Amino acid sequence: MSGKREYFPNNWQEFKDAPDELFQQHSFEEVMDWKVAGWELPGSVSCIIRVHDKQSGKVKEHVYQREHAAQEKVRKLMKTPHIEFTVCNHESIHHLIMGPFDDELNDD
Repeated sequence: MSGKREYFPNNWQEFKDAPDELFQQHSFEEVMDWKVAGWELPGSVSCIIRVHDKQSGKVKEHVYQREHAAQEKVRKLMKTPHIEFTVCNHESIHHLIMGPFDDELNDD
């Protein structure tokens, strides 16, 4: 067995040369409903957390099978000021940005 991967040809030229009438047009709302609002996690995954470190620019993704472990990770992330993270479970998606509070929003 050689170290090279087997080449699987694709048919991109056929799609490129095909007339526009063969492709159904979709609105932005349809695509958003289908791809964004229609997400689905496998049954073996409880939660996915994607962390973006604003200082280094790196993105890491953490996948959890147990809800308790994901909750602990979120508690830890909430104490880190220079990150933002997205939490996705079977019911919802939340995007959180950690950082100092803006004093202008707290007018007393």
